[in-house]
Amino acid sequence: MWQELLQQLQQGDTKALARSISLVENEQPGYESLLQSLPFSPAKIIGITGPPGAGKSTLVDSLIGLLVDSGKKVGVLCVDPSSPFNLGAVLGDRIRMSDWYTHPNVFIRSLATRGSMGGLHPKIIEIADLMKAFRFDHIIVETVGVGQSEIEIAGLADVTVVVVVPEAGDEVQTMKAGLMEIADVFVVNKADRPDADMFVNHLRLMLAPAFSKHYNEVPVLKTTATQKEGVKELLDIILHQLQKAHLTDKKFWLLAERAYYLIEQKKMKGVDKAVLKKEIESSYHKGNFNLYKFIADK
Repeated sequence: MWQELLQQLQQGDTKALARSISLVENEQPGYESLLQSLPFSPAKIIGITGPPGAGKSTLVDSLIGLLVDSGKKVGVLCVDPSSPFNLGAVLGDRIRMSDWYTHPNVFIRSLATRGSMGGLHPKIIEIADLMKAFRFDHIIVETVGVGQSEIEIAGLADVTVVVVVPEAGDEVQTMKAGLMEIADVFVVNKADRPDADMFVNHLRLMLAPAFSKHYNEVPVLKTTATQKEGVKELLDIILHQLQKAHLTDKKFWLLAERAYYLIEQKKMKGVDKAVLKKEIESSYHKGNFNLYKFIADK
């Protein structure tokens, strides 16, 4: 079954891509053989992250429009937050991107984080590699922008765009260390709001100490995605950054991070959270529950 899927996938069959993602997501028989047979792909991934409410989906919608207009095929993964209780997607399909769902040159898949400790889907690496095998011209991964997702996206994307809004001063200050490390481009969206220019200047000042750690200055630009203002300039910067992305020590550290994560996932495969919950509940009611002793006895 997986051999046929792989063949169809490489021939550009979007239904085969959707089925392959489901196969991997649900760990159905043959999913590991499919992944191990994927050819090497030089395809690059654009990561879009930042705090909730920054307008990431609207920005991605505009970027898709520009890429499609230039004749490109675009794959998009939207990682939504999920309820810790039923593991379903809270946001579901992105309403703002609904125009693209039936477009022949666009493939969009919404993924729930499924309780992942960071902000990304637990199978995001594998699914991104399936997208690469499909030979899209561009792959965009938009993250929920909470917890560790900003840092995690850096391990997946070749260029990471961090989207913030003029009112996000305190929030950026709090996230500063992680964001400074992983941002290749900073976007101040909703730039038609008051104090946008002041915030851009403040952001540049905050970034100044980080410049020495980057090959070039981190670009900071303003966009108003709802009006499509500044989006063309953003795409030009992203494409330029992708062109100059080259093999560095950092690249191999990021691949090591991915390998570490996949090994960790494999080792944890037999651990079921729902079963753990029942066992904890049972032990707890017996009295004198100690979490560390409970883990040691596993």
